[in-house]
Amino acid sequence: MINKSLFFSLMMIVSLVSCQKEESIMEENNIYNGHDLGLTQLENGNYSIKVWSPKAEKMVLNFYEADLGGDIIHSEELKNDNNGIWTSNIDKKYEDKYFAVKTTVNGTEKKEVPEPYAKMVGTNGERQLLNIPSKTAPKGWANDKYVKLESQTDAIIYELHVRDLSIHPESGIKHKGKFIGLIEKGTKTESGVMTGFDYIKSLGITHIHLLPSFDHRSIDETKLDVPQFNWGYDPLNYNSVEGSYSTNPADAKQRILEFKQLVQAFHNEGIGVILDVVYNHTGLTKDSYLEQIAPGEYYRFREDGSFSDASACGNETASERPMIRKFITESVAYWTKEFHLDGFRFDLMAIHDIETMNEVAKTVRAINPSALIYGEGWTAGDSPLPYEKRALKDHAAQMDNIAVFSDDIRDGLKGYVFDHHARGFVSGLDTVQTIIKFGTVASVEHPQIQLTNDVYAKKFYAANPQQTVSYVSCHDNNTLWDRLVLSMPNATEKEKEQMHKLALASVLTSQGVAFLHAGSEMCRTKDGEHNSYNLPDEINQFDYQRTKDKAHIVEYVKGLIALRKANPAFRLRTAAEIKNCINFEEVSSPNVVAYTIDNIEKQKNIKFYVAMNGDDKNQNIQLPDGSWKVLVDSEKVNLKGIKDVQNKISLEKQSILVAIQKK
Repeated sequence: MINKSLFFSLMMIVSLVSCQKEESIMEENNIYNGHDLGLTQLENGNYSIKVWSPKAEKMVLNFYEADLGGDIIHSEELKNDNNGIWTSNIDKKYEDKYFAVKTTVNGTEKKEVPEPYAKMVGTNGERQLLNIPSKTAPKGWANDKYVKLESQTDAIIYELHVRDLSIHPESGIKHKGKFIGLIEKGTKTESGVMTGFDYIKSLGITHIHLLPSFDHRSIDETKLDVPQFNWGYDPLNYNSVEGSYSTNPADAKQRILEFKQLVQAFHNEGIGVILDVVYNHTGLTKDSYLEQIAPGEYYRFREDGSFSDASACGNETASERPMIRKFITESVAYWTKEFHLDGFRFDLMAIHDIETMNEVAKTVRAINPSALIYGEGWTAGDSPLPYEKRALKDHAAQMDNIAVFSDDIRDGLKGYVFDHHARGFVSGLDTVQTIIKFGTVASVEHPQIQLTNDVYAKKFYAANPQQTVSYVSCHDNNTLWDRLVLSMPNATEKEKEQMHKLALASVLTSQGVAFLHAGSEMCRTKDGEHNSYNLPDEINQFDYQRTKDKAHIVEYVKGLIALRKANPAFRLRTAAEIKNCINFEEVSSPNVVAYTIDNIEKQKNIKFYVAMNGDDKNQNIQLPDGSWKVLVDSEKVNLKGIKDVQNKISLEKQSILVAIQKK
């Protein structure tokens, strides 16, 4: 006789397996492999729209004359192909009209929104224009070229916010807070200080990194006469240009044109443009556009059915699912092709899975082989995504030349980022020598470095220096200057300036990809605010007067940038080169790091010596044998040489020495 309890248990298992198998088959059947989701134009001038929504029962397009308000002028019901795709051909007579999608799921009509692939939207991103972006471009756009790099380590990135760089009342820029304001030429303050585009060019950087410039939700574009600020890490329409940076948010074409003008202007000066992207979460959660179109399909959920939240913003996307992986890779491909972008910075990249990030790298570099791809190798909270699948800093070696930010060198230089009073190497902490060495070699294995508890990383995580972004500050947290003011309240202005210069000098002489926060070269301040994502312009704006007040530091940083660009020794390309070319010297002080760079492939007859003193006292150091020409000291940079030295030298407190020796 069959045991009833065992029988029912077996039946439950069979039923569960059957349901899981059925769910798996359904998911497999609902994967769309075509590359024409969203809106495309047909040869006859009509348009085709395809929207993926496997749970939808009905989908309607509503057309309007304008981007906001007004009555529906035409409705069109999409057809379901029984594979999760809703489609329709739209007559070209509706070209340049705005439309939105209304989906019905489980008998409930969702909000009217643009479809996920929407590329041209109007005010506040509420409706989509029936047109395609390729029709809108500035004169000469067909001849615009990507900025070529031989290696990611050749990049010197300057992270900026479109509004910050132009909004100051005395910036001399006409189109303040706009894409085209950032490329106005010949702008100056009333006192004659260079601003904006000319100022950025003068620094010598290779790339600008724009904080999110896709369509985000926090700025009300109907009230742009009222000052509003946001960093933009709250995505609304991933494939559309942000309207508040346009001169006319209601005109979808104008957004496209002005962003392309920005890219073109920088490309004409040999400067690449990188876009900060935020595919890890949406600005809205239950009301997000993705959720209105295809509920439950794009996000991760907890066991209780609630949205998981590794972003600390209310939700997280599920990049491991085929259709959102497809969405992310097709989105970056679109931005790369349509706007000629030179790279992407991924916000909270570890929320994404490794496979998706590698697919991103493969897709983008098939279009632009020189594209830079980097991101934050951490999450803001826990995630259902298994740890081993996350695109974490510790998993950098599993990724395809995707770089991660080195929080090791960041905190080693200035102190633990979440303790405003903590000190670092430049402010006299004498227990972080190993961290500074680890950062100097860009997180790749080096025989002279033994990892200790002082180093965040428990292993050398980078397979090569192209996988590490060396930095000391960014838009997040305190500016470098504000941090030194907080952690060293008794230091003099001169002493803080010396610490500041040493921190930036360490970044610009370290291996890896060099990254600078805009304004760090002039000791930018946000009045001590550490999270200024939505604070007034008075806090966030770029005060160009400081470039005059701190002109000696601006010139110092320019010199360091020129030094890095002129010498491959400071941007080695492989782990083998770092292992073979960099040798750390014995020093007597725990707060001095010194090393030589020798046998460089492209500089075989040259040897460099670098010494950094984070102590508050001068330190006597023994130079390697021979005569050396000093290129960088505590006060200036001169690539032709400042003075000749040999044997011993007094290394000034909180300073760097860079010297060269020709064999």
